[in-house]
Amino acid sequence: MPKKLSNADMWPTLVQERLVEWGRCVNVQRMQQRITAADLCRRLGISEATLRRLERGDPGVGAGAYLNALLTLGMADEATPALKPELWRKATGKRVRPTRQEQGATADADYF
Repeated sequence: MPKKLSNADMWPTLVQERLVEWGRCVNVQRMQQRITAADLCRRLGISEATLRRLERGDPGVGAGAYLNALLTLGMADEATPALKPELWRKATGKRVRPTRQEQGATADADYF
């Protein structure tokens, strides 16, 4: 059974815009570096159909394919700068649960 393609309408506008930018970047850099589609596909381990979708900014293409293409073409740092360490280093590892009071308020709000 073929994989269900993602509907672009269900993605936030910012995500759609970024994917289109990344796709255009991959296309422009591939052309400027004079890399054939077939050669880039071999390097990335994807089909030419997937590369065409990627270069159009299709959200159904996996994030790993976009990032791998940008890295292969030398554009990863410009297109996807590293996150600030304070955004990911301070993970407590604790589960996030609503308090009993919050749980009760939610149940009351949903009742009516």
